[in-house]
Amino acid sequence: MTSAIRLPVLAIVALAGLGLTAPARAQQASMSFFVTSVGGGKGADLGGLAGADAHCQALAKAAGSTETNWHAYLSTQGAGAVNARDRIGAGPWANAKGQVIAANVAELHGDTLEIARLGNRITKSSALTEKGEMAKGVGDSPNEHDILTGSQSDGTAFAGADDRTCGNWTKSSAGAAMVGHHDRQGLNTSPPMLSWNSSHPSRGPDGGCSQNDLKSTGGDGLFYCFAAQ
Repeated sequence: MTSAIRLPVLAIVALAGLGLTAPARAQQASMSFFVTSVGGGKGADLGGLAGADAHCQALAKAAGSTETNWHAYLSTQGAGAVNARDRIGAGPWANAKGQVIAANVAELHGDTLEIARLGNRITKSSALTEKGEMAKGVGDSPNEHDILTGSQSDGTAFAGADDRTCGNWTKSSAGAAMVGHHDRQGLNTSPPMLSWNSSHPSRGPDGGCSQNDLKSTGGDGLFYCFAAQ
């Protein structure tokens, strides 16, 4: 009887040492959506979609996730363009605390007028990192609410010649990447400023894609990760 009791107690102590309670660890194990707690460190150069997906996977695994099919919510442009909405599975998706942020792709993007009126549930309090922490936004120091997406509001890629993905996530110099605001706040209350995935292109003194550029407008090279269930 003594040894049967001792093992669970030791497990709880071990989790406490990592700053995680057993219920919190269980929720993170089943999470299917998060904002990266850190970027890749090279601005919008994420090593392409493959590098971004690997970053999602590494962060999720370190946090205790049991999901293995993590994809970055990013679009690409040009020949063979990829839509972010097509990379993330069917849903539903829940954050590290078990809060469902959208039931399906249509709800996530407001595909119909009726669904758009209701909206998804991505807000500052629900767009948590893989650690279950709130990502910094308007009112925090520093503000890091610019989230890389390279996407239009419906989750599709941009057509045309204007760069909106920093060279399909391979450039950290001249270019631009479309970002969204995870906290749904901006300089005004226009729809783009309140958009979680399509607010404005990046810009800055180095040309638009460097780490300094992203920081200059309220970002840090962070992006959304979804488990493609």
